[in-house]
Amino acid sequence: MTRFLLACLLLAASIAPAFAEGQFRVLVLAVPNRYHHDYTVVAKPQFERMAQRHSFDLDWHWNTAVFDQDLSRYAAIVLLNTPGDELKGAQRQALEAYVRGGGGVVAVHRALISDPAGGWPWFERLIGRTFRIHPIVQSAVVRVEDDAFPATFGLPRRWIWTDEWYEFGPPLVEGLRTVLSVDESTYDPTRIWPGQTAHGMGSDHPVAWYHGYEGGRVFVTALGHTPALYDDALYLEHLYGGLWWAATGRGLEPAKARAR
Repeated sequence: MTRFLLACLLLAASIAPAFAEGQFRVLVLAVPNRYHHDYTVVAKPQFERMAQRHSFDLDWHWNTAVFDQDLSRYAAIVLLNTPGDELKGAQRQALEAYVRGGGGVVAVHRALISDPAGGWPWFERLIGRTFRIHPIVQSAVVRVEDDAFPATFGLPRRWIWTDEWYEFGPPLVEGLRTVLSVDESTYDPTRIWPGQTAHGMGSDHPVAWYHGYEGGRVFVTALGHTPALYDDALYLEHLYGGLWWAATGRGLEPAKARAR
């Protein structure tokens, strides 16, 4: 009996690593910057719990050195409040090659801002729109525009959210599909710091979207300014829905998947 139990334990130990591996591997790049640094203290443990809950492998990096290595092992790269201008030289080429090889990208909040504008046109097209300005943080109503996309599955049709409401220029590429928009009638788009001017975008004000880009999948959300937001269960469901699609391409209705 003792030998039988020992054999079972050895067998379990030999196969455990195969079952311990996640369904895919994700890289999160979270470079602290002037306006976004405190969020990482909250976001990192939440992403680690997300990886445990949804059984994927997570690599978290505070700097861009990982882009000097092979990126092909990642199903998706999350640029968490980290814009493309953090990448330099060959690191930019590595991201471009990764996307052209079918990789997924999730761009969150500050990652949508290119500084200087026009400094990396490829990355601006990856995001799909250029940032213009934002008013002071306010509560507003977010509307679900595409309930067939995974980043909206856990959200109510109208959702009260508090954030920086980024304004954008017109689309830079075709095929952007709006996932969420903000109702400008529920906040003051002109409430901004002295010396600056904001007017809003009107009735069509997207705050999350997705598209196919040069062979890869890109999910973009402008939500996620303050650290406390990364403790919000609905927001985390929003992030994981977009991440899951970017990593796997799954979750879309067949007709929408074909259109992409």
